[in-house]
Amino acid sequence: MAKIEDLKKYLNYEFSSGCYTGEDYKEFERKYISYLKTICKENGWKFVRALKNHYEFSAFLEVNYHFIYVSISDVRFFQNEWYNNILIRTAKSDIDYTGGSNHYTDLPSITTNILNLARS
Repeated sequence: MAKIEDLKKYLNYEFSSGCYTGEDYKEFERKYISYLKTICKENGWKFVRALKNHYEFSAFLEVNYHFIYVSISDVRFFQNEWYNNILIRTAKSDIDYTGGSNHYTDLPSITTNILNLARS
């Protein structure tokens, strides 16, 4: 189970780039998704699924019977946005990509902000 400290080493990190996803990003993504799963387990939430892209990903969580969509920007072009500016919003299901209004959070506050979003 990943911890936030496992991800902090990627702050200010310059990820590889190319037509194939680099191993450095793949490792980062595995750790990040593991961290989200850890948060879910600790809070009694359900990690529904991750949607992996080239150098970014999104995920759906189920929090107190509400779906929450989580998304990070392309790590190659938006350095540290994966830590400081994470998109979260409500969703009707795990295929609802438009969902509710956009909200943003940083990684240290993600648990609190997801809980607040699920309560609204």
